[in-house]
Parts: sequence; C-alpha cells; structure tokens
Amino acid sequence: MHKSVLLEECIENLNLKDNSIIVDCTLGYGGHSSEILTKIPNGYLYAFDQDKEAIKYSYDRLSKIRDNFEIINTNFENVEKEMNLRNAEVDGILYDLGVSSPQLDIDERGFSFHSCARLDMRMDITSKLSAYEVVNNYSEKELVNILYKYGEEKYASSIVKGIIKAREIKPIETTLDLAEIIKNNVPLKYRREKHPARKTFQAIRIEVNRELDVFESSLKQALNLIKVGGRICVITFHSLEDKICKEIFKSVSTVDPNLKNLPIIPEELQPKFKIIGSIKPSKQELEINNRARSAKLRIIERVR
Repeated sequence: MHKSVLLEECIENLNLKDNSIIVDCTLGYGGHSSEILTKIPNGYLYAFDQDKEAIKYSYDRLSKIRDNFEIINTNFENVEKEMNLRNAEVDGILYDLGVSSPQLDIDERGFSFHSCARLDMRMDITSKLSAYEVVNNYSEKELVNILYKYGEEKYASSIVKGIIKAREIKPIETTLDLAEIIKNNVPLKYRREKHPARKTFQAIRIEVNRELDVFESSLKQALNLIKVGGRICVITFHSLEDKICKEIFKSVSTVDPNLKNLPIIPEELQPKFKIIGSIKPSKQELEINNRARSAKLRIIERVR
C-alpha cells in the first residue's frame, strides 16, 4: 500500500487541534487524511479527489476512524467554490502532489513505464484527454515543448523525432511501446543513468492532467480560504511544482518592495502570511520509502 510521504512532519506542522477544520486537497488512498482524522475528534475533514477507486478505498478507511468527514469528488482547482458552498472556516490545508503508488502500480492506468498498458495517465478516468491522444495527435513542436517544460528532458528533440517516425507507421498504443521508442532515441550513457523514459512520462502525465496550472490556481485559492493562525502544507515532488509553491509563498509573505523605504509600514500593508520553513524527508524515511527521495514539504501560516 501507498506510504504517505513526510506524514509526521505534515501532521506536526498543520498544528492540529481537536476542533480543527482541515482540507486535504489530495486525498488519494487516505494516508494523511487518516492521521488527521484521529487528531480532530470535534473538528471536520474535507477531502478532495477525482479518482473513483481512491475515493471508495479511502471512504472505507476513514469510516473506520470516525464519521466527521466529507469526500468531495472533484478536482482541487474547485476548492474555494466548494468550501464557500459549505461556509467552512478553514484551519489547515494540505497538498500532497505525488501520484499515489496504487495509481502507478495498477497496470491499466498507464502511468508506469515498467509494465505494459494502454497509454492513459488520466487521474480522472472520465476526462477526454489521455496520454494516447497527446503522443499520437500533438504536433512535433507541441511535444518538444511539453518534454522540455514539464520533464526538463534534455533529449526532448530526438525523443520526439522518434515518436513522430514511429507513429507515422502505426499509432503508439502502449506504455512499453513508448518507453522503447524513448530508449532508442537517447544516448547509451543516458540509458545507464536512470530509466530514460522517466522524464518523458512525467511530462506527458502533467500535460494530460493539467497538473501545474491546476495546482497554481488551487494554491492561490487556498490562501484566500485559510483563517488567521491557520497553515498550508504543500508536499512537492519535482522542481516545477516546488518553484510554483515557493514563488507564491514568497509573494504573499514579503513586503512590497515599493514600501520598504517607509519608516513604518501600516498594518494593512504588512504581509498576511509568514513562511514557516521547508522540510525534506529524513534519512530513515528514505531508507524505507524510495519514492520520498525527491519530496519537499513547504509550510506557510496566515498571520493577519
């Protein structure tokens, strides 16, 4: 089963009280939510997910703890709208931006380059855009751009040339077909370092699920929702997510540069947030959970 990354550090930094109102924007298989629910007997947990399988599993898991929770079956880019509908005053918000291990491990979901499945990669299986459409229908220019931007893939150009050549013969249908094309279009040395398909698969997954745009929009909404004294915890797994989080947190926690020369900055112009810090997984966690290696937790608190 999926191991929740930085679990203890998240729980500690959410500053949970027994009556806290908490939003878990990324329920997944309920690792963080289960722990949160045990700590808020008189509070309430709202959890977001768009994966029906994850929701079913997590509902059963959370129900065994207590019933003061609601799972909201929608993308977390709707967090502000959904919380406003419920008139919820929010004490803490959590994002864990990793793909759940079961999603990676269920072959037919098409996330993994280690097993054979139809190219899919949709978090929401009702969504129209899948990895198959991206790989087979996007133009050469669009594919190169995606691989550079979302995968930081230095061999994007040669990989895409291989994809175009292959799909001219017949559509690229499976994860292993795509992984083989990638392998055949990068230098031998690159193949030995790490699996050569890793960055390309990440890039396509981000494109299919609009992950970075959705996260940026949702995080800005979260800042509007959180009460004074409340905290937002964000676990990122690659540099692009982390950069978005870092920049948004910085923008709301620093004084406007135009005001820095004033002898006294009025209260209403002071930053509304302060950065608490960032945390990486401990050596002990890395030893038992390899998927934690690229994780980073950032924490911010509303102070006015």
